[in-house]
Amino acid sequence: MTPVTECRLRVRYAETDQMGVVYYANYLVWMEVGRVELCKSLGFNYRDMEIEDGIFLAVAESHCQYRHPARFDDEVIVKTWIEKATTRMVTFAYEMRLPESDRRLAMGYTRHVFVSRAMRPTHLPEKYHALFGLE
Repeated sequence: MTPVTECRLRVRYAETDQMGVVYYANYLVWMEVGRVELCKSLGFNYRDMEIEDGIFLAVAESHCQYRHPARFDDEVIVKTWIEKATTRMVTFAYEMRLPESDRRLAMGYTRHVFVSRAMRPTHLPEKYHALFGLE
């Protein structure tokens, strides 16, 4: 299993809805923030993988289960890890918590297919296998 990374963010007013809580779709944005940080912690920049290798991570599925609302100016910890990887797909898992109370806000996953610039399914280049936990 790959390491778990944590990143912190602060809820912006624009991310809240009329009820004063974070609008549900923003959790998917936070998952993306966590995913990019995980890639950096594993030793590569996702943007470089696109530019240099022509490999993109197309979202095939996303899921988020909401437990507790976050509100404006809350600090949120986004934990991210690779749940499962093959040479064709990768599933990232996420957990979002409030650091002061350790209260779980949400958890979820995104499943991605490795695709080429032509948006055709492809295999993950071998140079990335160890980084994704493949041997």
